[in-house]
Amino acid sequence: MKKDERPDWDSYFIEIARIVAKRGTCLRRKMGALLVKDRRILATGYNGAPAGLAHCAETGCLREELGVPSGERHELCRALHAEQNAIIQAALHGVAVAGATLYCTHQPCSVCAKMLINAGVRRVVILDDYPDPMAIDFFSQAKVELVRLPLSTESPSPKAPGVEALSQTADLSE
Repeated sequence: MKKDERPDWDSYFIEIARIVAKRGTCLRRKMGALLVKDRRILATGYNGAPAGLAHCAETGCLREELGVPSGERHELCRALHAEQNAIIQAALHGVAVAGATLYCTHQPCSVCAKMLINAGVRRVVILDDYPDPMAIDFFSQAKVELVRLPLSTESPSPKAPGVEALSQTADLSE
């Protein structure tokens, strides 16, 4: 991007999601999410323990101790996912998210995908993959547009299976 160029809307919001991720308290990976509608941020979320509970840095990571691979056995994790926290924050403050776009540093898992579908989110923009192909299938069945942006123009990371075809429908001209 040239110095005098403004980022497109997807790039603008995904950069904000990257900053939100810095608040995450997960020991494995920091994730950030924001829900946006009509170019307005509705809510943000990052991954971490529920409010008032000790963070993973204090208690340790049970999934890590048990050698649970990424993308499996979510019930063993004490943290909420960034997408879940964004939905919860919107609900706590009475903000409707139907028709919104989720910007997230990583592809949502299948649990978050189901929540996003039922919340009425119509588009999901991600930067990085997550090992959960079922989520991609859920989005496809629900006709939720999934767009994969490159991490950077110098070194884009590979696309998850199925994401490439979906991301071709992205309209970044807004």
